[in-house]
Amino acid sequence: MPEQNRVTPDGEIVAIPLRCAWTGNRGILHDGHRIRRFHAGDLWITCALDFRGRWSEQWLPHHFTWLYFHDEAVSLAAGHRPCGECRRGAYLTYRDAWADALSVPPPSAEQMNRQLHGERIVRGTHIRRVHAMPWRELPGGVFVRTATGPAVVVDDHLTTWTPAGYGARRRRPRRGEAAVLTPPSSVAALRAGYPAQLDDEAR
Repeated sequence: MPEQNRVTPDGEIVAIPLRCAWTGNRGILHDGHRIRRFHAGDLWITCALDFRGRWSEQWLPHHFTWLYFHDEAVSLAAGHRPCGECRRGAYLTYRDAWADALSVPPPSAEQMNRQLHGERIVRGTHIRRVHAMPWRELPGGVFVRTATGPAVVVDDHLTTWTPAGYGARRRRPRRGEAAVLTPPSSVAALRAGYPAQLDDEAR
């Protein structure tokens, strides 16, 4: 049976047998094999599946909860950012793209954590914030909310994400506004050239 440790583009933690390219965490969320909390602070990171041969058992008491992401676009949509240790190069690239896009000095990890936290959920809850943005301004790798579920922008198309992976494709609208799941700061980093990994099926 699948464990409850897969993260959707909405940021929910679900039990689905979906293959994932990344791991990460948002603190200690579990008791036994059950998720009891949505998050445990503003540090939400995306980590490499393998780093220097380190290994840690899932569901260890008093240890952060390992979470898994289908691809990096999903992790960014959920509100995570690259880890500064196991993904140092990606972290620096993301940080610099953030600074370039927002015309600010390179932010510290703590500054990014605070800003992302305010962009991904309504304060004091785990209710997702959705941001209205013009379709024409959305870079590839951004997730939007649609009537048929979350979908990722890929060039001039949208590809729907499902618990079984990527599915149907359709043309992206050229006018109006999208309901964007990816936090605005990560959207800005993507627009500035951050190369988020996207599963080949989405293309």
